[in-house]
Amino acid sequence: MTDSFPTSDMTLTSILVVADASVSARWYKDVLGAELHRKYGTSAVFSFNGSWLLLVEGGPPTPDKPHIEYVPPTPTRASHSFTIRVTDCEAAHAVLTDRGAVFLTPPHDWGAEIRCFFPDPDGHLWEISQLVD
Repeated sequence: MTDSFPTSDMTLTSILVVADASVSARWYKDVLGAELHRKYGTSAVFSFNGSWLLLVEGGPPTPDKPHIEYVPPTPTRASHSFTIRVTDCEAAHAVLTDRGAVFLTPPHDWGAEIRCFFPDPDGHLWEISQLVD
């Protein structure tokens, strides 16, 4: 056994638990512009800006994850979020709004960054953030 972990042939994939995979798949394609890599069952794998997103519908524990139930987030609670670094937050906000993203607020200038947040159809929180020099 070697100490080679991680290795260059590994890829980090984020699993997002969704209520309806077909609704979420359309949103990730149409709003974020993610590219569908493959579908199997009700799951869909997307490539997005060099990362992988796996959309899975919720379900009960399985033999490989006993006692763990997959459930989508609630509308008012988030355990994580995804940040997309952009060079122009206002422009990205306009493009994503035109594509159907519903932002919680307009971009807010915090001094060191300008940012705003928007949820996917299941409440997974996304942020666009522009660093300010």
